[in-house]
Amino acid sequence: MSNKRIAFHTLGCKLNFSETSTLARRFRELGYEITEFSEEADVYVIHTCTVTQVAEKKSRAAIYQAIRRNPSARVAVIGCYSELRAESIRRIEGVDVVLGNQNKFDLPAIIEGKTIIDKETGNYQPCHEKEEGFAPEGQFYPAFSSGDRTRSFLKIQDGCDHFCTYCAIPYARGRSRSATVEQALDTARKAAATGVKEIVLTGVNIGDFGRRNGEKFIDFLRKANEERVVERMRISSIEPELLTDEIIELVASSEILMPHFHIPLQSGSDTILRWMRRKYDTRLFASRVFKIKELMPHACIAADVIVGFPGETEELFNETYHFLESLPVSYMHIFTYSDRPGTPASMKAGKLEPSVKRLRSKILHELSETKLAAFYQSCRGLEVSILFESDNENGMMGGFTENYIRVKTPYNPDLINTLIRTTLNITDEKGHYLYLPE
Repeated sequence: MSNKRIAFHTLGCKLNFSETSTLARRFRELGYEITEFSEEADVYVIHTCTVTQVAEKKSRAAIYQAIRRNPSARVAVIGCYSELRAESIRRIEGVDVVLGNQNKFDLPAIIEGKTIIDKETGNYQPCHEKEEGFAPEGQFYPAFSSGDRTRSFLKIQDGCDHFCTYCAIPYARGRSRSATVEQALDTARKAAATGVKEIVLTGVNIGDFGRRNGEKFIDFLRKANEERVVERMRISSIEPELLTDEIIELVASSEILMPHFHIPLQSGSDTILRWMRRKYDTRLFASRVFKIKELMPHACIAADVIVGFPGETEELFNETYHFLESLPVSYMHIFTYSDRPGTPASMKAGKLEPSVKRLRSKILHELSETKLAAFYQSCRGLEVSILFESDNENGMMGGFTENYIRVKTPYNPDLINTLIRTTLNITDEKGHYLYLPE
């Protein structure tokens, strides 16, 4: 099997990337050579996303690219899009395997011929009753990304019980579940053993970590902090109602937990938040932001915002704008509302014209850029530690400070995966910080 080549193409979230990396390691152990998706391979794996219509379109485009690149290759489509649109994908000539999220970790056994597959229905079963690796429903699979020499995305939680009205992810990934604290620590140790200096904690709803095991997210953070599992650890997106004072205070006092928060807001209008069936209001969100800034004045705070939700009038949009304008958030991730078939929001009246959504998105992007420039300026003179990455763009490389400020320096391979202490003072003509070693 050593002559077999396999290529992966991953769309969507950091969670998908961590899972793709775990699958790639399993195939490598089976003797496969991992090759680029743009090259000819014997097996192509497209790890799909369904969060927006654009994501689904990109997923389908990648499937057709693989089929054209090598018509005799086996093509496997896995992930959220194939969970929700399996029949549609199965009808594409050239697609061999379609697996949803619960079964995608069975892919190595399937490709190796240890299964019986019904091509019409996509149903399959192990050739032996107790074939290892086949998933009971609702099982949690740990995963971490590798290949990046500086950072690893560590999956500690999957699924969601919130069922926000616009979101298809609970249908695609199932109910909330996670590893135990000790299991998550063990996976973190394995990720750190690859040599990375930073671990990013990922999941669909990581603040819900441990609930079904009688544990809490703070329990894992405390253990990881005490053990100093890795030099740096970042919390990815965490829901505002699950971002407790305990978590904020721990980050503020920790040397390994980075002062960087990604908090989904989605709307600055309490009316729209109720329509979305979110579990907080603007007052609670603001309290989380001000608590962070009280303890960590230079912390980076990113907020997710959806524009164009059905029924969003100009008045309600202005509520969002003014709310964000009033908060010391560092920047925003702005998403244009995309109908997800089968969700309550897709059946709601008051759909907005694309031109209106584009205009509102532009307005919020401009506000975000203003806030980011102000945040960067507020950090001038701050002593920081930069973890440099392996990118080389026109002779320059970059890295991130503890509070997620990107700093560039002339490319030097000796700096890759090193932590450099410096003071933020020098900027280029665009206001981006530079590190210029003497």
